[in-house]
Amino acid sequence: MYYSAKMLPVSTVCGGIYRAAIRALQTRNIPLYRCLPFGDGVLAGLVDADTIFALSSGHGRCGVSVVRISGPAATTALRCMVGLRNHLPPPRTALLRSITDPHSKEVLDRGLVLWFPAPHSFTGEDSVEFHIHGGPAVITAVLQALGSVPGMRPADAGEFTRRAFHAGKLDLTEVEGLGDLIHAETEAQRRQALRQMSGQLGRLYQDWSQRLKRSLAHVEAFIDFSEDELIEEGVLDQVDISVCDLQAEIKQHLKDERRGERLRSGVHVVIAGATNAGKSSLLNTLCQRPAAIVSPIAGTTRDVVETALDIGGFPVLLSDTAGLRDSPDVVEQEGVRRARERVQQADLTLVVVDSTILPSEVQQAAALLLEHLRGVLSSQEQPETGRCLLVLNKTDLLPEAQREQLTLGLREVCGLPPVCLISCQTNEGLMDFLTVLQSSVKAMCGDPLTGAPTLTQARHRSHLQQCVMALAQYRRYRDSDLALAAEGVRLALTGLGRITGRVGAEEILDIIFKDFCIGK
Repeated sequence: MYYSAKMLPVSTVCGGIYRAAIRALQTRNIPLYRCLPFGDGVLAGLVDADTIFALSSGHGRCGVSVVRISGPAATTALRCMVGLRNHLPPPRTALLRSITDPHSKEVLDRGLVLWFPAPHSFTGEDSVEFHIHGGPAVITAVLQALGSVPGMRPADAGEFTRRAFHAGKLDLTEVEGLGDLIHAETEAQRRQALRQMSGQLGRLYQDWSQRLKRSLAHVEAFIDFSEDELIEEGVLDQVDISVCDLQAEIKQHLKDERRGERLRSGVHVVIAGATNAGKSSLLNTLCQRPAAIVSPIAGTTRDVVETALDIGGFPVLLSDTAGLRDSPDVVEQEGVRRARERVQQADLTLVVVDSTILPSEVQQAAALLLEHLRGVLSSQEQPETGRCLLVLNKTDLLPEAQREQLTLGLREVCGLPPVCLISCQTNEGLMDFLTVLQSSVKAMCGDPLTGAPTLTQARHRSHLQQCVMALAQYRRYRDSDLALAAEGVRLALTGLGRITGRVGAEEILDIIFKDFCIGK
């Protein structure tokens, strides 16, 4: 027996009429349900159904777990596992029900049931949620019961979000924002991800896409219909202005110093310096655990030791490196090579210096520090002060007068990055150092809640760079070959469309006919 989407019988006659009726309804895209033998009765299942289910909450023991179902057979699962015969529950209303095995009718759990009819659901499809107790046995039993329902299968990784994208519920930037929100570990990451998931970045790119579509439509209309004098004068001049403005906006958008990408993946901070300066002690102090071995023997650290930190709500990947010195030991030589490589890749370098080796006179100390900086940041003649901090360690071993003299005098020296005097032994100066470090990290990431939304993915940057190059093609061929110029605008539009996942030729045609009324 087959039923239409409204559960009305299609046919009970076997043979050609029966099959013809089914083919006719399938041709008209009307969902069909089939009564299948199930236990001691019958169960309606979708013909060629593709209904998915999965545990949507985290794995492991917890108070409440959420099992999500999405697809045309979601109502089938709801009816057979909750015992609803005639009416579905009110949409988006939680009901406390017994959840049973559709084969044995055994009660598996008692929990909340929610029904989300299409298109008003996360995926845009009929969806059901079971809020059950979070024990492993309960979860396993419910998932096994769902797997036994005809037309149901376990969801692939990310499939619910993929369906939401295909249903137009989310664009690709919002999908990426959702993923970033799930994986956010710091407050700033949460804010940036939530802003992107809300669609602000997608709306910016969509606005640019709309302007490009209009420009492309005008250019193509000029190519096709200008000889018939159906196009008003000045159309290409308007396109020139629009393309020039948009190219400038995208270039400015790209000049973000990778703030959004840094915030998403973490600011790479590297601790570097000579042997026995206290680098590993600083790492252990910052992460508040013995992450690195500390000893008075020079060259103890041979490899890179990494740890993730939350500095004032911003993510930091902190790396301790081998002491920089010449050594006949091949293992230590490899450690030094890796340390220099990490310094070159770092967003911020903490150059740690043993303050007891500094001369007491401020100018001599400053000259020694500048020379030391050039040795650590080997590729730079003049240290880039925004990308490094000078950390003078072991200040507890200095006389009080020398500490005060260095603190005041080094601030006035031109060319030195910010200087922090600390003692990892007594924690003296640590709070001031953390304040300076937090300010540096915040400056690199920016405030995710202010200004225009920032780039968060390397693929966004790549597509936008291609977009800028394509717009340059329009300007290059505008006067010599308008067809090639139009192709540049089309390539730029394709680049933007690849960011959001939305681009289509029909939209270009719609604008042509809307703006120019061709053939009236």
